[in-house]
Amino acid sequence: MDGNKLYIKGPQRMHGELLVQGSKNAALPILAATVLGKGIFIIHHCPRISDVKHMLELLEDAGCRIHWEGHMLIVDTRELCNYRVSCGGAGKMRSTVTLLGSILGRMHQVEIPYPGGCTIGKRPIDLHLKGLEQLGAVFEHQEHTLYGSAQMLHGAQVYLDFPSVGATENVLLAAVLAEGTTVLHGAAMEPEIVELASFLRKMGADITGDGNPVITVKGVSKLHAAEYIIPSDRIVAGTYLFGAVMTRGEVRLLHVPISHLGHLPELLEQMGAVVEAEEDWIHVRMERQCRPIPYMVTAPFPGFPTDLQSALVAALSTASGTSFIEEKIFEARFQIVEELQKMGASVVSEDSFALMDGNAKLHGARVEAKELRGGAALIMAALAAEGETCISGMEYVCRGYEDINSDLKKLGIVV
Repeated sequence: MDGNKLYIKGPQRMHGELLVQGSKNAALPILAATVLGKGIFIIHHCPRISDVKHMLELLEDAGCRIHWEGHMLIVDTRELCNYRVSCGGAGKMRSTVTLLGSILGRMHQVEIPYPGGCTIGKRPIDLHLKGLEQLGAVFEHQEHTLYGSAQMLHGAQVYLDFPSVGATENVLLAAVLAEGTTVLHGAAMEPEIVELASFLRKMGADITGDGNPVITVKGVSKLHAAEYIIPSDRIVAGTYLFGAVMTRGEVRLLHVPISHLGHLPELLEQMGAVVEAEEDWIHVRMERQCRPIPYMVTAPFPGFPTDLQSALVAALSTASGTSFIEEKIFEARFQIVEELQKMGASVVSEDSFALMDGNAKLHGARVEAKELRGGAALIMAALAAEGETCISGMEYVCRGYEDINSDLKKLGIVV
């Protein structure tokens, strides 16, 4: 990799075995949760990605002490004293908003800059605020920041209009120290919600029903420090599995909770792959051209994840027929289409739909990653393309992929 550019000469076949990195989407809310307890937390298998780095900057800004030992992260929250999060990392990632619930729970007031992140749609935070307001929080919108306060958070019947992962996380983080019982209706069911609830239980929280649409939280008076192992990243795993499909490769991914992959193994089989899996690993072998998928729609878990939609678009552009994808989560998720067209893909998109004619013989080109997941999908496409591809905008990919160069090398790719 040269600066923020990655050069790949294709075609190359992906093959090998890989221990998949820790989950970005599990680590960030778990790190936010450490704010709720006073003590020294030990987090194992934590991904060393830029989004985690920015989150740790925010925690340090609030008064926490941070120490890395390999992939073990030590977070000391005993001296946390600042409810204002103002460092530069706050505007760089979406998950800044997760600190609303946890800092409110600990400090009874919070001030954060409006969150940033990828340019994949509007992603309003109305659901977060509505849920927290039902617990007793009051928010003031200032020019560049959001200020919230709550003299005493209290339990409530909270209803989410959409099963938002972030809003579910925020309500859980605020409710665990609230007075009384909170029942959250319409909760997200993603594996990361279950991981957060499991971590909070280790801290002493009383949570039941996570992984279902209704979650019950009985408030407790205090929480304590805990030790936890972050699961492997299901989106990183899915990216490499689609890479194997595109390159007619063979990969075995380790330390991957198969339950976190939802229906992905069945989808890969539908595309023509041979799939073997056990509780914590998956093996995929592809010996033929990818089969098309007539219709696929993104949906909250256990549906097909929007975070893997770009990788699926890339894979289906090489399939043996026509495929159709509908995006129902984010309205600007097809930014990869124009870049794939530069590589020879016959794919078009309009509004929330994308159509892949398939049978594309991809060729190298100069393309740009415009957001995290699309950037990773372009790398997978480059592996299947004839000639050299230059992918710029790799800073987006580094938000969620710890060391994609090293991963690719372990999977038989020369970069």
